[in-house]
Amino acid sequence: MKTPLIFDGHNDLLLRLHNGDVSLDDAGVLGGGGRQIDVQKAQTGGFAGGFFAIFIPGGDSLSHDDEMMKDAYDLPLPAMVDWQDAIKVALSQATILIELERRGAVRICRSTADIRAAMKEGRMAAILHMEGAEAIDPEFNTLEVLHAAGLRSLGPVWSRPTLFGHGVPFRFPSSGDTGEGLTPDGIRLIKRCNELRIMIDLSHMNEAGFWDVARISDAPLVATHSNAGALTRHSRNLSDRQLHAIRDSDGIVGLNFAVAFLREDGRMDENTPISRMLDHLDYLIAEVGEDRVGMGSDFDGATVPAEIGTIAGLPALREAMIQRGYDAALMKKLCHENWLRVLGETWGE
Repeated sequence: MKTPLIFDGHNDLLLRLHNGDVSLDDAGVLGGGGRQIDVQKAQTGGFAGGFFAIFIPGGDSLSHDDEMMKDAYDLPLPAMVDWQDAIKVALSQATILIELERRGAVRICRSTADIRAAMKEGRMAAILHMEGAEAIDPEFNTLEVLHAAGLRSLGPVWSRPTLFGHGVPFRFPSSGDTGEGLTPDGIRLIKRCNELRIMIDLSHMNEAGFWDVARISDAPLVATHSNAGALTRHSRNLSDRQLHAIRDSDGIVGLNFAVAFLREDGRMDENTPISRMLDHLDYLIAEVGEDRVGMGSDFDGATVPAEIGTIAGLPALREAMIQRGYDAALMKKLCHENWLRVLGETWGE
């Protein structure tokens, strides 16, 4: 099953290309030689594209899969990244996305009409997203320039702190109540993003920051790649109270495919059945409504269930959704229509 096409809330392909993990040529992303995302796999799996993240790696990549196989863990976070270092990486990754568009692999999208056009053309739709605002200066000059280049979604923090706020650690078992909220500069950033109609992503933000955004923002609340804390007690997942705030704002939650945020034991074990993903989907639908749930895979940035593996494996997810009893209308909403709705509302269309 290649339909409905899946539009996705998060991927880290730009980081893979920036690091040289995969190549930007016919032997890599432009063909079938990517890790979890490439043009050939997109066609095989019915992957419509999604949010392509700019991410600034620190001194510690936080790839501690062995630690995340333990009964409990609390991974040390990298230190804050200086703006002077972050801006170089951010511009490099933005340029990579522009080059992907030049080579016909993606279409950079600034409107839902752009996304639908890309889906019709068979090119991956790409929203330029920033995961962690280390590259944004307090005067917002970088924000203005990147917005002009196509930036339409921004998470003020990844897990480490920034000038703007605090993220959640990789901690299990834990809630997201792990520290302070937005800084004064963070409050200013949220207000400016509202003015520019840049979507604000809450997926890595701690609870205090989440509630600051809920109080300040005039846009729908969005967690691009997060799961249900009631099913997996990981700091990255959302409480019922947070889910209800997203529901009440007519926002959206994107289901994160990363296995540590799906499993009851919080382990980074790829031998996680698709049925566990559907348990989270069912729960999210029950708490926020079927119009406010989408996909937020974290492909090329996470270990996903082996039954899926890459975007070429997305047909297995669709089959499992049908077996779970999801009808055609619900499938279409979850796979892309809910994302298009909330993007249109956020972008003022």
